[in-house]
Formats: sequence, C-alpha cells, structure tokens
Amino acid sequence: MKGFFDTSVLAAVFYGDHVHHKTSLDLFIQFERTTGCCGAHSLAEVFSTLTRMPGKHRISGEQAMLFIGSIRERLAIIALNGDEYADALAASAALGIVGGGIYDAMLAHYALCGPEVTQRLRMP
Repeated sequence: MKGFFDTSVLAAVFYGDHVHHKTSLDLFIQFERTTGCCGAHSLAEVFSTLTRMPGKHRISGEQAMLFIGSIRERLAIIALNGDEYADALAASAALGIVGGGIYDAMLAHYALCGPEVTQRLRMP
C-alpha cells in the first residue's frame, strides 16, 4: 500500500501531546520513500504550522527544518512543474472549486501525480 501524507498528519507527528500524535506517528513510521509521499507544498505548510503554534508549542525555524528533514528522509516529495500546476488549477476551476478549497484540490493533484498512490492519509 502506498500513502500520500497531508499536513494534518505530518504536523501531529512532531507534537507528543497532540490529540492525533500516536496515530500520526504510527502511520508515519510504517512508510518510507518507496511507499509514502507528500506534496512539496506540504513542507511549507508543516513549516508554517510548526512555527506559528501558540505558546510552548511554537518552535523556531531551525527546529522546524529538523522536522522537515525527517519528512524528507522518510517520504518521497511530489512536485508539480509550472504546466502541471496551471493544468491542476484549470481542472479545479472546471470542477467549480473556489476559495480555500483550491488548496485541498491541489494536494489531490499532487497525490494523483505520485507514483501509484493508493491512500491519502489525513486526519479528520
């Protein structure tokens, strides 16, 4: 089985007291580069999430980069080129996707571009 990781899973991996930490970590360690992937944009989302958390949960950019390194070691990173990105936007627009929904739609396109991705891993 192959899996595409959403930011909601990846961010929870790195917070021991997160409500979804155990489930997320259990999923994360089951996959490796040949079986798991995430969208390149998800790296920026994880960085943003980790460095803007409130209070004691906020970490520095340097710390966030250590976590990003862990993601890069374990998962393949799927990136779209300029034409693929524009095509994904056009396909989403044709489906009537507007506003913030475009971000999830773009992640779906990343997942479809990943080699044989069969399961999208996302917390509720």
